[in-house]
Amino acid sequence: MRIDVLTLFPEMCEGVFSTSIMGRAREKGLVQLQATNFRQFSTNKHSTVDDYPYGGGGGMVLKPEPIFAAVEHLMELTSMQPAQESTLLTDVQVSAASGIPEQDMSRDAGMKLRETGIDDSCHEDQVHSSSKAASPRIILMCPQGETFTQAKAEELAQEEHLIFICGHYEGYDERIREHLVTDELSIGDYVLTGGELPAMVIADAVVRLLPGVLGNESSAVTDSFSTGLLEYPHYTRPVEYRGWQVPDVLISGHHANVDKWRREQSLRRTWERRPDLLNKVELSAKERKWLQELKLQAVEARKD
Repeated sequence: MRIDVLTLFPEMCEGVFSTSIMGRAREKGLVQLQATNFRQFSTNKHSTVDDYPYGGGGGMVLKPEPIFAAVEHLMELTSMQPAQESTLLTDVQVSAASGIPEQDMSRDAGMKLRETGIDDSCHEDQVHSSSKAASPRIILMCPQGETFTQAKAEELAQEEHLIFICGHYEGYDERIREHLVTDELSIGDYVLTGGELPAMVIADAVVRLLPGVLGNESSAVTDSFSTGLLEYPHYTRPVEYRGWQVPDVLISGHHANVDKWRREQSLRRTWERRPDLLNKVELSAKERKWLQELKLQAVEARKD
C-alpha cells in the first residue's frame, strides 16, 4: 500500500510515519508513507495557496489549483514507476530543484480525475493511464465528512493507494469536493487547526490492518470495534497485585471457558460504555438473554 498526505506541514507527519508500528512497517516495505507540501504546486510567484472567499465572509479558502496539481503529480508518478520504486517529489527535493515543472502546474481546475482524467488533450492519454493504474482513494479531511470508523479502516485497508488532503484554512474551494475527492472523512464532532492529525489517525488505523504489520495477526481482529463490540479486559503477571487477583478463569487453562468469559466481558463492557453499538451486532438468543439478565441485575442494584 502507498499513503500520501498533501499538507502545508509535512514535518508534522514524519515523526508518526517513522516510529513505532508505522515506522517498522515502512522499513519492512509493507507500506509507503509520504508527506508532500502542496505549496510547491502553487501557480503564482508568491506561492500562495489560499484566497478570500467570493461573496465575502471571514477566513481564507484553499485554492483548487495547487491541490489538483499535487494530486495529478502523485498519480503520474505512480503510473510511471512500480509502487515499490516510486520516488515522490517532496518539499525538500522541490526546493533543491528549479521548481515544479510548468506542465504539472497548469492543469485545469475543473476536472474530475477519478472518472474522466484530464480535459487538456495533450495530457489526456497519460493521466487516463495514471488513473487506471493507481486508482487512488482521494480523501478530504473535513469536519463535514463521514465519521471515521473501524469498518471504514477495514475498507480502506483493501486499497492500494490513499491520498489524504489536509487543509489548514477556513475551508476548501467547493470544486475540490465536487471534482477531485472520492471520500470526505472526519474523526469526530470537533474542530482542529488542520487535517494533519486526523489524517495520521486514519493512516495508523489502516496500516495496522495490513498483513504482516502486527506481530500477532489476531490482534487486529479482536481489537475493540473490529467485532462490533468493545474489547474484553486484559491481565498479565503477576497473578496477584496489591490484593487484586486475575480472574480464575484466565489461569484455568480451559480455552472454551476463557472464550466464553471474554465474550461476556465484551458484551458487558459494550453495554456499560457504548450501548449504541449493541444495535449493530448480531447476538445469539443466549447472549440476548444474558444481557437482559445483566440489565435486571443493574436495576435491582440501583434499588438497593
